[in-house]
Amino acid sequence: MCGIAGFYSSKGRFSEVDLKAMTNSLAHRGPDAEGYFFDGICGLGHRRLSILDLSSEANQPMYTESRRYVMVFNGEVYNYQSLKEKLPTEKRNALKTTGDTEVLLALFEHYGEEAVHWLNGMFAIAIYDKQQQTLWLCRDRIGIKPLYYYWNGQHFAFASELKALCHLPIPKAIHTPAIVDFLHLGYIPAPKSIYQNIYKLPAGHFMRVSQHNLQQFSYWSLAAQLTDNLIEDEPTAKQQLKELLQQAVRYRLVSDVPLGVFLSGGIDSSLVASLATEQAEGRINSFSIGFQEHQFNEAAYAKKVASHLGTNHHELNVSTKEAKALIPQLIDFYDEPYADSSAIPTLLVAKLARQHVTVALGGDGGDELFLGYGMYQWAERLHNPFYRTFRWPIAQLLKLGKQSRFQKAYRMFNTANTTHLPSHIFSQEQLFFTQQEIQALLCHPIDYQFTPRFPEGKTHAASQSLFDLSYYLPDDLLVKIDRATMRSGLEARVPLLDHQVVAFALQLSTKLKYRQGERKYLLKQVLYDYVPKHLFDRPKQGFSIPLVRWLRGDLKYLIENHLSEKNVNHYRVINYNKVNQIKKAYLAGNDYFYNRLWSLIILHQFLEKHESNK
Repeated sequence: MCGIAGFYSSKGRFSEVDLKAMTNSLAHRGPDAEGYFFDGICGLGHRRLSILDLSSEANQPMYTESRRYVMVFNGEVYNYQSLKEKLPTEKRNALKTTGDTEVLLALFEHYGEEAVHWLNGMFAIAIYDKQQQTLWLCRDRIGIKPLYYYWNGQHFAFASELKALCHLPIPKAIHTPAIVDFLHLGYIPAPKSIYQNIYKLPAGHFMRVSQHNLQQFSYWSLAAQLTDNLIEDEPTAKQQLKELLQQAVRYRLVSDVPLGVFLSGGIDSSLVASLATEQAEGRINSFSIGFQEHQFNEAAYAKKVASHLGTNHHELNVSTKEAKALIPQLIDFYDEPYADSSAIPTLLVAKLARQHVTVALGGDGGDELFLGYGMYQWAERLHNPFYRTFRWPIAQLLKLGKQSRFQKAYRMFNTANTTHLPSHIFSQEQLFFTQQEIQALLCHPIDYQFTPRFPEGKTHAASQSLFDLSYYLPDDLLVKIDRATMRSGLEARVPLLDHQVVAFALQLSTKLKYRQGERKYLLKQVLYDYVPKHLFDRPKQGFSIPLVRWLRGDLKYLIENHLSEKNVNHYRVINYNKVNQIKKAYLAGNDYFYNRLWSLIILHQFLEKHESNK
């Protein structure tokens, strides 16, 4: 796990000084070593967090024996030991290290781009062919590891985080459509970033950069995993899923440094912890956090699971004080507007884990793959012929309700745009702005709406989950876990997002995911082989902070400072009259508007930082 950065410019636009500035900005991702390559055209920088083969011989950039190819690499290739067998005997015998990096580079040298299809892991890779003066980049299938790039038609640069590109002498103009996306979703979906000419390489893509052009290709897609012959037999499906999960966790237990698991006490993390405990040598560490507010505190449930599994459990109780200390730094951590407030507890649990281990396994992906969210039922409901016919009168009745759940339901039904229902459902489930609201909110409305592109599933719930797998997972949840863990020099691994598990889940019948009102049905059946069912007989809570209460209490200063009339009017992005209406409604006791306020606070924090950096 590391941080990578680099550039390609046949006209010498960037310098070695630029390369070191970019790479050093990623020091938190790799505190153990640094290295550089520069030939006047291409520069590659690397910051290393040592996980496999801790020797200096495994440092990067790494070269082939011929010195023709040079590589920097962020992530892990879990099946590298078996991939050695694909190498010719002389290449295999010439390997000098015991980690995955050298194997990956040797595979590329021998097989070229074809090698990417064999990799099981999370990765962002950059390989430069000095002879052909061609740079090759690749991102893993699911988008677990980040890869940003700058391209203005002449000059190219890339990095693990946006902040590294901001160290280059390039324009940093805000991309207004990205603000629209952010207000609608709470994050900025790939390929956009908050800046013009800076993009995110989509998951499952690679690109080639040469003196003549930039080419981008997809080598893996969610659509290609879908099938007409869905798996419907429960005993067979359960056995296959269990074996795939066991293999996924077994791969992710390989480490030359201490390892543990995040344990919230929910279904997904408890399953990963169970599988890790089953296969790990010795007692495994587990980590959870709790809150003083009871309705947000799952620490007691995590403790019960940890006790049943016999893990060495560590717990941190979070107060507003810890949260307040992190909030001013969120923009520095995430580099662009990012409104997922669960980033705060994730940062805290990552810091806790790093005090004991260098690698931690997490349960991300279970909800999206196995229909764990309530919005999947909303997808079926809003496509129901009865609700479609009577959508408007139902909406007007719901509008009369004062409670947050009625207001959310009102906005769910109150949409004329059925083409973009998946993004609308997600947005309103998360309590962000509808696309219609955003146009009224902007000081200068633009002719733009977020238009998602993702494959359709066999059911409306399946389609909604494919939307989340295409956008929410890679551009919000995996961004959260990557930045939060890497900020503390911790590697996070996500076995439920092994691409073979993902492909299998996409081939399951919806009936095996949602049965008689029970979400994540099949995943739970595997879990109950390890942990008693009664430990999970409670409503789903999610990993979040008591933001509704905190914004009226200790965090009220965020509203007063960032959303004051003076500040909002200074930036002239958002209409203050609209902001003021939301503030008044929320401070009068209407909880429904808290996440809208939070997103506006985050946006103005970013605008303030952007202005100060000019």
